[in-house]
Amino acid sequence: MRTLLVHIEDCDDLPSILSAALVVAGDFGSHIEGLYVPQGLPSMLPLSPEGGLATADVMASLEQGAEDTVERLRDIFERFMADHDVQLMPMGAAIDKPSASWFDGKKPAQDTLGGRGRAFDAIIVGRPVSGQFAPSMVALETALFESGRPLLIIPPGGSETIGKRIAIAWNGSTETARTIAFAMPLLARADEVNIISVEEGMVPGPGGQDIAKSLVRGGIVARTRHIRCEGRAIGEAMIAESQAFGADLMIKGAYTQSRLRQMIFGGATSHILANANLPIFMAN
Repeated sequence: MRTLLVHIEDCDDLPSILSAALVVAGDFGSHIEGLYVPQGLPSMLPLSPEGGLATADVMASLEQGAEDTVERLRDIFERFMADHDVQLMPMGAAIDKPSASWFDGKKPAQDTLGGRGRAFDAIIVGRPVSGQFAPSMVALETALFESGRPLLIIPPGGSETIGKRIAIAWNGSTETARTIAFAMPLLARADEVNIISVEEGMVPGPGGQDIAKSLVRGGIVARTRHIRCEGRAIGEAMIAESQAFGADLMIKGAYTQSRLRQMIFGGATSHILANANLPIFMAN
């Protein structure tokens, strides 16, 4: 986890997201790159209040507003790093302590976040909150499906520790197996790991005991817990069991079912993304 890309959004939880990035960077001596990806101006001129097309002056005002937002968020990012004694320098510098830089991207989010993220060990994003414009679910899914890299998703309010006690939401799937592989640097530093499986949420694959044996072979302290839903949603049961364990990080594979099916019928991933109050390490 030596390189971290932080998706910067204009939201109240931005300090919590930056603080979480510093927690991880402090453990691994990581470089943190801040990236703000504007949504872009409309491809057609918007209507003016009088019903006609907006003038060039209006479009120029929109462009200036977008540039002002970039500069304001860059200033917040750089001031935050300076206040926490994190030196601003290029990512390629070979040092063993946290450092930071700002990426001057000009393209819209869908063209930048996924592609830029491929150069990093992990991408840090805020967890979307119902009824709020940011953090953005579109940005989260862009990073998840287009970068090929894992995400560290920070809940509202952040977390003082990340990765001391890790819960693995194991369901037997390829997605979760791949996420565990990405998470090995975090797992190797954990004090304890709890592999949680929910009877009703399992797909054909190894059981939690098999994963535990593999981790223990690597020197990781791991135990297992197999439960039933007992009237709860699968995601709800996973969150409750993680909280009971005192986890400060959940490792979870992304959508085992299709995203469309999860949107219509619900699913563990959708429930966790909407409700988890601890950081989630996720990959697809």
